[in-house]
Amino acid sequence: MFLWIIRRDLLLAMRRQSDVLTTLFFFIIVVSLFPLSVGPEMNMLRTMAPGVVWVAALLASMLSLGRMFSSDYLDGTLEQMLLSPHSLSMLVLGKAFAHWLVTGVPLVLMAPVLGIQYDLPADALYVLTASLLLGTPILSLIGAIGAALTLGLRGGGVLVSLLVLPLYIPVLIFGSGAVEASSAGLGYGAHFSLLGAFLLVSLVFAPWAAASSLRISME
Repeated sequence: MFLWIIRRDLLLAMRRQSDVLTTLFFFIIVVSLFPLSVGPEMNMLRTMAPGVVWVAALLASMLSLGRMFSSDYLDGTLEQMLLSPHSLSMLVLGKAFAHWLVTGVPLVLMAPVLGIQYDLPADALYVLTASLLLGTPILSLIGAIGAALTLGLRGGGVLVSLLVLPLYIPVLIFGSGAVEASSAGLGYGAHFSLLGAFLLVSLVFAPWAAASSLRISME
């Protein structure tokens, strides 16, 4: 069932490629506009690069959170999932993983290319990519909780932002902090360890919390 959910959501995403491209283009545009507005001062660009890329990735990931459950809710598929004998937490985990494949993976692949605009060295680009690879699944897992809580509500997109942004802040701090530590010649292992711990905690608790939220929203 977990693999079926992933395969189904990926197929639906390929049929709605405009949604996927909108998220990717938003990320590219936001990251690319900052060097144009700041100017050619390389030291300033290197300093601000980790925060800009991570904030852009966070906002881009949030753009598609509202669509994680909404289409299934509107056509009745979500109700059938609730009635199925399979674990709802596993179904939520599958949808969050599919959301990461569609939204997070393109951002991770584009980050090194966009980081060149900020004159980041090769080591910093590697750390930036690795931090996004660890951090973007956390954004999808936490976002699933907010999307489930606001399912069917008017203005749910704004409410999702208010709910998940405070939980995203630690991921943002340690993700960008790893790149800054690498650029300064310091160790970034502690930042990666904390991101890994956040990922493990999210994998354990986020599907259960999102499943409970879905049951509440559907009642």
